[in-house]
Formats: sequence, C-alpha cells, structure tokens
Amino acid sequence: ERIGLHSCRNPLSESSKMRLSLCLACAAALRAPLRAPLRTPMRKPLITMGLSKSITDSFPALVAGAAVVGATPVGPTLLRLDGPKVTAALALTMLAMGTTLETADFRRIAQRPKPVAVGFLSQFCVMPASAVVASMIWRLPPAQAAGVCLVGCCPGGVASNVVSLLARADVPLSITMTTCSTVAACFLTPILAALCAGAKAELNRAALAASTVQVVLAPVALGLALRSCFPKKCDRAQPFLAPTAALLVAWICGSVVAKNSAGAAAAGAGRVLGALLCLHGLGFGLGYAAAKAAGLDEAARRTVSIETGMQNSALAVVLAGAAGLPPAAKLPGAISATIHSIMGSVLARRWRRQMPTIPRRPAPVFERVAWSGTPYPARP
Repeated sequence: ERIGLHSCRNPLSESSKMRLSLCLACAAALRAPLRAPLRTPMRKPLITMGLSKSITDSFPALVAGAAVVGATPVGPTLLRLDGPKVTAALALTMLAMGTTLETADFRRIAQRPKPVAVGFLSQFCVMPASAVVASMIWRLPPAQAAGVCLVGCCPGGVASNVVSLLARADVPLSITMTTCSTVAACFLTPILAALCAGAKAELNRAALAASTVQVVLAPVALGLALRSCFPKKCDRAQPFLAPTAALLVAWICGSVVAKNSAGAAAAGAGRVLGALLCLHGLGFGLGYAAAKAAGLDEAARRTVSIETGMQNSALAVVLAGAAGLPPAAKLPGAISATIHSIMGSVLARRWRRQMPTIPRRPAPVFERVAWSGTPYPARP
C-alpha cells in the first residue's frame, strides 16, 4: 500500500516510463507470434478455389486444345483412352455432378414449373428435330447422321452451368434444367435415338438403354446418396469436382478425335462440322425464341438458350459405341463438344456485357403508402 500511495503522489520518472514502455513492447512482441499462425491456414482454400475456378472457366479452351492435340500425329499416343475407360470417365463425371445436387434442387421444379417446362420441351423437341434437319441438309452418310442424331437426343451438358454463370443467366434454373434433362435422358434418350437414328443405322436399343442407365442414372443416384449421407465431405470435395469433370470431358473428346482423325477427311469431316454448326446454332436460337414466346424474363431466356444449345456430347460418344454403331458415329460427339463450348463461350462473352433487365413488380399498397409520406395503414 505504501508503494502504491508513493507512486500516486510522485509522478513517474523518465527511467520508469522507459521501463514501462519496454515491458509493454515485450508483451506485445510475445503475443504476436501466437496470433500469426492462426491466419496462415486460411490461404490454402483460397488458392484451391482460385485454381478450381480458373480450370473450370477455361473448359472451352481445354476441349478445343484436346481436339487439336488429338488431330496431330502424337494425339493417339498422348490421349489414348479405351472404350471401357471412356465409360468409366464419363460415369465419374456424372457422379461428380450428382454430389453437387440436393433435394432442394428438385423442389425448384415445383416452385418454377414454367421455365423448367419450356427448357425441357426445347431440349427434347427442338434438338432432335434440328439434328434430323441438319443431317438431311448436309447429306451425311448413315453412320455420321446417326451420330449427329445421338448428339441431338442427349441431355444438357454440365458445361452449360458454367456458361450460364458467365453469361449472367439464371444459374439455379440452369442447374435444375440440367438435372431434369439428365434424369429424363435415362428414358427419353433411347426412345428418341431409336426414332431419329434407328432409320439411318442399325441401333442396339437394349444396349443403348442399359448404357444410359449405367452412365447417367446410377452415378447421379450414387452422387445424391453420398451428398445426403456425407454432406460435409462433399462440400470439401467441391473445389476439385468441377475441374476434374472438365479435364475428363476434354480427355474423352480428345481421345475420340485422335482415334478417328486418320479417316476423318475421307469420311467427310467438313460436312459433319457444318451439320453440327447448324445443329447447335438452331439450338441456341430456337431455345431463346421459345423462351421469349413463353414470356420469360431475359435471364431465363439466356438459360433456356444455353441449356438447349449445349449438349452432353461425351454421352453421345459413349452411347454410339454401346449401340453398336460404326466408329465414324463417334466423331460427331467429339466435334460437338468443341463446337458448342466455343459457341456458348462467345455467346456468354457477348451477354456478359449486357446486364439482364429484371421486370419490376408493382410494390404492395402499404409500401406505396409508406413511401408517399403518409403513415402505414392500420392492420385489421
């Protein structure tokens, strides 16, 4: 107590002040290393997310680059992928897509039935009819015409969700439409392919249906089950799933181009390219026109256009082999993945510069009364 009273009466000397400052500085220095390591682990997920986004955004360049490498003499050696491995790679891609889905994605169908219905009809009506028309205009041989028809009968691709994000479209609607078309493809793709491509080439319908269930339905259902049982682990794996799917699809397309590059010129690859440009051009244009005629807003129009024009072309490659079609029938699927990715990216770049106009609903009566300066109306 005497020391305290004496220190209160007499002010601190200069030496005492220096000692006190040094003590405070030493205490702060001792505490600083304890806080610094807590911030360093947070940088790794940011780097992982940035790398994942970079790979996913460059999906069109990856597919185009794989196709170019596959057409070179070293393509068959670098991008070699056998038939069972192609099926396994695509099934792994669909499994990755299934782990990103939840039951809430299916509830959106009931909440927004009109845009989903317009996109569903555009997907499975416009594209198969456009495939038949494009193959007839360009007078394709039977095997290549069947491959183009298979591309038109496939569901929407996973890359459409990425393009919808880049185009400032409705991403939740894009995910819902991709989910619906993927699940419905288990039943509609074999039927539509038999109607469109069955008359152009011999088609093993039973093998086509079995391969669709094996590649699409089973992996997506397994992914949903994993998501419901292990949600936290699936969330941790999300940064790696999208780039892995992009790399696998690019590898599949490059391997198919490498296998068929030798006889592509003799088989009329130029006509196949023209037919696919016509097919996807009609898909993008008619999809947007159908959404506009249905009275959807601009963001939904862009989404329907993208979902209609971009197909799961890797699935067409697998189904062409499973249906017993000639090797030339796989070439349209490989070229299609490159074409619709480039077309979708160009369209997204143009739309990204234009913000979609969202129609404003009239404000409720109590909001208009409040903003006019008068008090809120009394509640009943």
